[in-house]
Amino acid sequence: MNTKTSTNIYRITLAAMVAALYVVLTFASNAFGLASGVIQVRISEALTILPYFTPAAIPGLVIGCLLSNWLTGCVLPDIIFGTLATLLGALGSYALRKHKFLVPIPPILSNMIIVPWVLRFAYDVPDSIPFMMATVGAGELISCGILGIGLLFALNPFRSSIFKDASK
Repeated sequence: MNTKTSTNIYRITLAAMVAALYVVLTFASNAFGLASGVIQVRISEALTILPYFTPAAIPGLVIGCLLSNWLTGCVLPDIIFGTLATLLGALGSYALRKHKFLVPIPPILSNMIIVPWVLRFAYDVPDSIPFMMATVGAGELISCGILGIGLLFALNPFRSSIFKDASK
C-alpha cells in the first residue's frame, strides 16, 4: 500500500472515530439531561476543538452532528442548520489553529447565532432570540470553551502520536 493510500485510510478512519465519539457523547448528554433545559450542554461539542490537531476532524464532526441530530429525533431544520452550525464552527476552529485559545470561539459563535433561530422557527420556543442566544452561548461556552479547551490541553502532549497529520 502506498503512502497516499495509507494517509487517506488514516484520515477516513479518524473522521469516522470522531463521528462515532460525537454520537456517543451526544447520547450521554441526553441520558443525563444535560442537552435540554434553558442552558444545554452537549458534551460532544467539546470535540469541536479537534480541528486544531487535524483537518480530518472536520468531516467527523459534521457527520457526527448530522447523525446525532437525526438519531435523537430532531426535526429536519434542526438537522440541517445544526449541522451547518457545526460545519462553520469546525472550519473556523481549523482556521484559528495557530491561536490555541481562540479555537473554541467559532463553534460557540456559530451555534449561538444559528441555534436560537432553529429553536424559534422549528420548535416554536417562545423565548426571545437574544435570550436564547445568551443561553445557547452559555451552554456552548461550557462545552467548547471549558471542556473543549481542557480536552485540547489534555491531548496536546500526545498530538504527534494520536494525530499523524498534526503538523500539516
